[in-house]
Amino acid sequence: MYKVELGFTMDELFPTIFGKNLNKEKKAIPDDFLGVELFVIVAFQRWHQNLVDEAISNLEKYNIENTHYIIEVPVVSELSLLRRMRLNAIMRAGITDFSIRQRTITVYTDKEEFKLNLAIPSEEEIHWFIVNPSTKIIQRRGTGVISPAEISNIFS
Repeated sequence: MYKVELGFTMDELFPTIFGKNLNKEKKAIPDDFLGVELFVIVAFQRWHQNLVDEAISNLEKYNIENTHYIIEVPVVSELSLLRRMRLNAIMRAGITDFSIRQRTITVYTDKEEFKLNLAIPSEEEIHWFIVNPSTKIIQRRGTGVISPAEISNIFS
């Protein structure tokens, strides 16, 4: 099950977050993705990967990647440089597709502050955001895997 909320208030601005994609490029979200809206999927747990993959598969069935940047954001607690390098290498080894590496942007940060900035109450579900990158306004947000019916409703 998911929850969709509309967001058009000043409190609903997406903060700039920094990370590196799996192609080792530094990225600022949403600042580096101008031109089209973003569909940002945030995950906190390793077991969330299957949920993220399902959500992206559902989005791709409706060709949302043609009108939006789809970004997968694993959020990890701050780690030492060596532990970050090891985790990044493990993720890169498991993902060989260039486009998937390009859209997967790992963020090492204070998870509590991250959740507070995006009004995320818990790490038990994946969270998604549709963001206008030029204004940073969160146009919609939700939790869980977005279903084909929900995608059709949002993007029709």
